[in-house]
Amino acid sequence: MRNLRLAYKQEEQSKLGIFENLNKHAFPLSNGQMLFAFNYKEKFPINGWKVYDPVSEYKRQGLPNESWKISKINSNYELCDTYPAIIVVPTSVKDDDLAKVAAFRAKGRVPVLSWIHPESQATITRCSQPLVGPNDKRCKEDEKYLQTIMDANAQSHKLTIFDARQNSVADTNKAKGGGYESEGAYPNAELVFLEIHNIHVMRESLRKLKEIVYPAIDEARWLSNVDGTHWLEYIRTLLAGAVRIADKIESGKTSVVVHCSDGWDRTAQLTSLAMLMLDGYYRTVKGFEALIEKEWISLGHRFALRVGHGDDNHADADRSPIFLQFIDCVWQMTRQFPSAFEFNELFLITILDHLYSCLFGTFLCNCEQQRFKEDVYTKTLSLWSYINSQLDEFSNPFFVNYENHVLYPVASLSHLELWVNYYVRWNPRMRPQVSLFSSSFLKSISFFPNKEGIVKMCAWEASADTTASPLPSPLRVQFFAFMFRQVPPRHQPRCCLLG
Repeated sequence: MRNLRLAYKQEEQSKLGIFENLNKHAFPLSNGQMLFAFNYKEKFPINGWKVYDPVSEYKRQGLPNESWKISKINSNYELCDTYPAIIVVPTSVKDDDLAKVAAFRAKGRVPVLSWIHPESQATITRCSQPLVGPNDKRCKEDEKYLQTIMDANAQSHKLTIFDARQNSVADTNKAKGGGYESEGAYPNAELVFLEIHNIHVMRESLRKLKEIVYPAIDEARWLSNVDGTHWLEYIRTLLAGAVRIADKIESGKTSVVVHCSDGWDRTAQLTSLAMLMLDGYYRTVKGFEALIEKEWISLGHRFALRVGHGDDNHADADRSPIFLQFIDCVWQMTRQFPSAFEFNELFLITILDHLYSCLFGTFLCNCEQQRFKEDVYTKTLSLWSYINSQLDEFSNPFFVNYENHVLYPVASLSHLELWVNYYVRWNPRMRPQVSLFSSSFLKSISFFPNKEGIVKMCAWEASADTTASPLPSPLRVQFFAFMFRQVPPRHQPRCCLLG
C-alpha cells in the first residue's frame, strides 16, 4: 500500500471539497463517470494494440494443421460470450457438435487449444468444468471431443485432465450442477486434482500480507507472520501445478486439458505458467505481452470484477489477486533463472502498477466482447505502447535466448521468497536494495572500461551454477572501486547482490 499526503491552502478549498473530488476521480464508475483511460491521450511511437494477433500467434505454433483448425465459429460471440472471436478447435469437430459441447460446459467454455508442442504435437487445451451434476449426466459429443484431442497426438494414447480445484470443492460443485470428468465417461483420460484454493482464500491471504507489511513491520515475528499469510504456500502450489503440466507435455508427450470451475482464473494461471516454462518465445518482452493478451485478456479473465476498476465497493466478493499471483510466480521464475527472461523486474512491476492505474485500456472489462462494445481498442491506449516505446528500461542485460530450453522451477518453499521490491516498496521503514537490472546501475557500468567483463561477472554471480569459475578477483576489486567512486550514495548497489 502506498500512503499519499496532499498539501493545500485552506483559504482556497475546503477539506471536504478536496476529499469529494479525490473520491469522485478515484472511483469514477461509482460516481457516474468514465475511467480515466478514456481521457488519457498521450502519444506513443508504437501502437501496442498490434502486439498480439491471434492468427499470427497460432501460425507461429504451426497452426492450422491436419488435426487443428483456426475457427471463427465464435465471431459473433454466440458460442461463448466470454471467449474471443477466433479459437482453435479439432479439425474434425462439426459446428453442431461444438454447440452441444458448449451446452455441457460451464459458461459455454469449450476446450480450446492454447499451445501445441512443435515436435510431439502434445497440446494444452483449456475449458471450464463439465455440467455433470449429482446424477452424473453425460454428453457423448463432449466425450468424443476429448477423445479427438487425445487422438490428435499420435505419441500418446492417454489424455491427462488437470482440474485446478480441490477434490472436495469439485465434489461440492458437482452437487450444485457442475462437476468433473469421470473415468467411466472418459476411459482414456487421467484426472488429476491440483488442490488450488479458490478466489476467496487468495483474497484473504493478500489481506493478511498487507497487514504485516504496512504500516509497521514486526521484525521479531517477520518470518512467522509471512508464513501465517500462506501467500508463498499458494505461490508454491501454483508453480507446482504448472510444472506438472509442463512435464506431462515435454517428458510424457501427453496432451492435457486444464480447467477449474469457469476456466478464467486458476486455469489462466496454470496454462500461462506452463507455456512460459515450455516456450522460450513467451520469455521475451513481446512474447510475454502476447501471452498475457492471449491467455488472460482474450480468453476472458474477469479483470473488471477481480480488480474492481473504478468501483469503491471494497467488500466485493468477486475481487481477488489472481493476476497478481501469476506475475508473482513469474518473478519467482526470474529469480531461479536470471538469464532466461528478456525482461527485468521493473517490467513486471510496471504491469502490476497499470493493472490498477486505469491509465491504459489493456486490463479493462471482463472479455473481448465487452472491450469491443466499450470501444476500448479505439478510445484508449495500450500499456504495451508505453512499454515498447522505451524497451531499454525494461530489458534484462543478462538475457540469453535459449529458444528450445524448457524451464522447471523448483516449487519448494525453500526456493521461494517474498517479493519485497513490490509488496514492501512503499513502507518507509524498508528501503529495498537497488536491483542489478535497474537503469541507474546499467547506466553506471556503461562508463566502466571493462563493461563486458562486468556484465559477465554479474551474470555468473546471479546464476545458480556454483560450479562455474568466477572472473578474476582483480576485476571484481576494480569494479567495486569504480562503482563506489562513480555512483551517488543512494544508488550504490549493496555488496550482497554480487557476493
